[in-house]
Amino acid sequence: MGMLTNMYNYFSADLAIDLGTANTLVYIKGKGIVLREPSMVMIDDKTGKIQAVGAEAKSMLGKTPANMRIIRPMKDGVIADFDTTEKMLQYFIKRTRSGNQFLKPRIVIGIPSEITQVERRAVRDAALRARANEVFLIEQAMAAAIGADLPITEPGGNMVVDIGGGTTDVAVISLSGIVVAKSIRIASNEMDEAIVQYIKKKYNMLIGERSAEQIKIKIGSAYPMDDALEMEIKGRDLSHGIPKTLNVNDSEIREALEGVVQALIEVVKNTLERTPPELSADIVDRGIILCGGGALLKNLDKRFREETSLPIFIADDPLSSVVLGAGKVLENLPLLEKIGNAL
Repeated sequence: MGMLTNMYNYFSADLAIDLGTANTLVYIKGKGIVLREPSMVMIDDKTGKIQAVGAEAKSMLGKTPANMRIIRPMKDGVIADFDTTEKMLQYFIKRTRSGNQFLKPRIVIGIPSEITQVERRAVRDAALRARANEVFLIEQAMAAAIGADLPITEPGGNMVVDIGGGTTDVAVISLSGIVVAKSIRIASNEMDEAIVQYIKKKYNMLIGERSAEQIKIKIGSAYPMDDALEMEIKGRDLSHGIPKTLNVNDSEIREALEGVVQALIEVVKNTLERTPPELSADIVDRGIILCGGGALLKNLDKRFREETSLPIFIADDPLSSVVLGAGKVLENLPLLEKIGNAL
């Protein structure tokens, strides 16, 4: 039997997938992360055919002709467009699979903690239709905690704040289970949207979402910085309708992001209030770990420290925490049996 199992392990390319609102990451057992692409698909409305997927589709965002449409099949952490999600998954899985197409992989997928049974089933069905053999779903906060190397199997409180593209998941984990969790649909995408609205209101100028994301990455922050930053932005002047350039600085963008940052602080405080006292005592010692792309917002850790008086840490590779955690679970079958929900 041993020989057969080894053969199977050798051929089966088991996968872990972080099916995110903003990005999809794929991890292959024994190989690590093999793909990291935006969760976007470009479709030709005339033929219904997919023209581009991932980074290639994102590069065309806001620049497509009338018959082409860019779809983000995931919205707020759940599948908004089932067919497109399935095609996108198939495309990503196909790109990462080597020759042995006949063996169906086991797939572990990270999902937001508060999605409904129907939404869970949709994720599972999309993976099965994309040729998975078995599908395990694991909460993103749990996956992120494992990916950030927290001692989740021990009896002790670990608090994770996973700020993704469409959802922010906050969870307190102990003994391989989630004790309290809260998921809100306010995350990195809302930050971009807040920047678009702020510039529209203050300067009467319209910028695209890719520009807003660049601004957030370059000069966005949640707490005053040591050095002032500014950048030139280009967009369309709404009063004259012509293209225009202007300079914005970090304090303006901080003001633009304030509402979103407040919402994140609220959800963390709310979760802390619902945490059992024994676990609260652990969190005072161990602090809170931030992961997900939103954790990269400058000085967000300082701001959280200021608001909660707790130690705050940023995961080593916040963008990959969920997929790395799902990957570790894939390599550790007893843990998978314990925390993965095979539907």
